[in-house]
Amino acid sequence: MQLFLGVVAALLLILGLAAYGVWPHFAALPAHQVIAGAGQPASETSGAGGSAFATDTIADIVSRTSPAVVKIETVVPSQGENPFANDPLFRQFFGNEFPFGPANRPQRGMGSGFIVSPDGYILTNDHVVEGASSVMVTVAGRPKAYQARVIEENYSLDLALVKIDAGGNLPTLVLGDSDRARVGDWVIAIGNPYGLDHTVTVGVLSAKARPVSIGSRDYSNLLQTDASINPGNSGGPLLNLAGQVIGINTAVSTSGQGIGFAIPASTVKPVLVNWVNHKPAGYLGVSLGDVPAGGATSLGLPTGQGAYVFTVLQGSAAQDAGLRPGDVIILFNGRQVNGPDDLAAKIQGTSPGTVVHLVVLRHGTRVLLSTTLGRK
Repeated sequence: MQLFLGVVAALLLILGLAAYGVWPHFAALPAHQVIAGAGQPASETSGAGGSAFATDTIADIVSRTSPAVVKIETVVPSQGENPFANDPLFRQFFGNEFPFGPANRPQRGMGSGFIVSPDGYILTNDHVVEGASSVMVTVAGRPKAYQARVIEENYSLDLALVKIDAGGNLPTLVLGDSDRARVGDWVIAIGNPYGLDHTVTVGVLSAKARPVSIGSRDYSNLLQTDASINPGNSGGPLLNLAGQVIGINTAVSTSGQGIGFAIPASTVKPVLVNWVNHKPAGYLGVSLGDVPAGGATSLGLPTGQGAYVFTVLQGSAAQDAGLRPGDVIILFNGRQVNGPDDLAAKIQGTSPGTVVHLVVLRHGTRVLLSTTLGRK
């Protein structure tokens, strides 16, 4: 009987430790394991634009691009209480002297990123480094990990820029044109799922402009792919067959296998340019959201297009422009708006003091508005 009680107590203790977060976590966003997406042999498929590609194309692309993909390891301070603190059965085995009170339990996380400048700027997801007290970056072929500094973070876009001092001349990746990517194009994901360095998976671009909500984050303009994306892939590149980054791997569906999501490069580019050049972000002064489904249908807008104005701040550039709640912004300086995230990136990637032109739908009528962006 004593042996049985000891086994039960040990199991309860293990469960308590797991609830405390002692087991390593690899991504800040929920994810289920996905085992899929390798696709057919390259010799039987076609690449972007329908042109055939040789059997070694994927390997060549990976060979060129993989050195610029990095592993990011973080430590996030946290405080929690044992969930069995008030459990009578647990106390029966361990007594009231067991330390049930709050305790600091640092959480260890792992993600991916990719180098965007030879002097060590690295792009990743905000949720990979959010709240971290320590960020360590491992570069392929280097004997040691580098302490990284978080330079910029953008919660709403789930983007972050970190910097390492690794002596310069680092390999880099180039952002491509995600707007020109077509559904059905072949894509390659590189990252560190579950700590497995530089794992390569292949799939197709399954859809564009997907709105997705995960935890407290709302995304409005994600690329969807069946290339396998798992915890630890977050922040890594989604590449086209030219070896260009068309997306940042960000999330995986919690309801089905073979469904991963990436932030499109068109959202990243304007923000990254300002960050690297240390330029302030433009500010419009509105709260934005997806166009309601019924409204999009009545306006004849495709899914994911346009940004719905919920509120306009007093004294803001938006108020000066004459924007009103209920307006749907469809063009920003002549460029199509693919959801609120896309518009936010366009605004933040434009310098304060710039005159911008907006085309909005107001009660079904197109209205042209202009204003000067403020400073965020």
